[in-house]
Amino acid sequence: MRKLSITALICALMLVLGACSEKASGEVDKNYPSKPITVIQGFNPGGGSDQLAQLTQPYLSKILDATFTSEYIPGAAGAIGWTRVAQKEKADGYSISITNSPMLMTNYIMNSDISYTLEDFDPIANIVTDPGIIVVPKDSKLNTYEDFAKYLEDNPNGLNVSHSGVGGDDFFTALKWMNETGLSIELIPYDGDGPSWQAAAGGDVEVSFNNLGVVFAQVKAGNLKALAVFSEERIELLPDVPTAKELGVNVVSGSSRGYSAPKGLPEEIKQKLYDAFKQLENDPEFVAGLEKVALPMDIKIGEDYAEFLKEDEKLSEKLWEEVKDQYKE
Repeated sequence: MRKLSITALICALMLVLGACSEKASGEVDKNYPSKPITVIQGFNPGGGSDQLAQLTQPYLSKILDATFTSEYIPGAAGAIGWTRVAQKEKADGYSISITNSPMLMTNYIMNSDISYTLEDFDPIANIVTDPGIIVVPKDSKLNTYEDFAKYLEDNPNGLNVSHSGVGGDDFFTALKWMNETGLSIELIPYDGDGPSWQAAAGGDVEVSFNNLGVVFAQVKAGNLKALAVFSEERIELLPDVPTAKELGVNVVSGSSRGYSAPKGLPEEIKQKLYDAFKQLENDPEFVAGLEKVALPMDIKIGEDYAEFLKEDEKLSEKLWEEVKDQYKE
């Protein structure tokens, strides 16, 4: 399995952070927002973070009467972008980030050279929790989950499987799945969900562990085939795709995605953002938009989101402690 190069990571972080200048607090903008808000994404366009931005930001623009712009800083499973948010961006509400759980925390749980932690962020709101899913290319000979499992029984480590990055939810879903089934796959990390599913659709890998909301359109269009979903129940928009639990694999897993700011966000600005995100929950058009792409809404605001992230951090630490010896160089 490919591993993160610590040297490359440190160099990349230095390039992004420059001299790691200290964040200036400045005065609180009483007319916030009075200029565009930059949303930093730690991944390439086309993945789960970008999808969330495209779905939420048109509504937030209307609620806050503000312009949102996305800045993509891919690399190191989101760590480069999140390190910049934590250590360089001002806590003034004009630089926020899409934060993915568990990846936000697993980056530093798994790699001590990553210098940010959860304590460097002010969580604003979680928006969705996106179930994991197993997909294969449209012309794959694997037509069902049973085909997939049988092939691996006969050919241990015989399939290359893409995922969104070491430490991400897809990576941990794959670990849980391997622990539960006793089957082995060759994990190939990519910089985000988009490149991961594209690798499968293009035939560069044979399978992708991904997220339902990210690949739903590709499955419906026939570019990918879905074998199983890691949700509690079948997804209404994909009624023929069984859950892993139905298939005897007791794994429920996915990615929660929301927004966070650098630590120290002024209370007045924090409350404006809380109120704006809260309005999304009761907007019928926004809710319908999530349903259209099979994304389960999971709104958690402020302290509720912070507590959720802390609990996910504990769970991720426990899981990594159980499997980390398998991934040591």
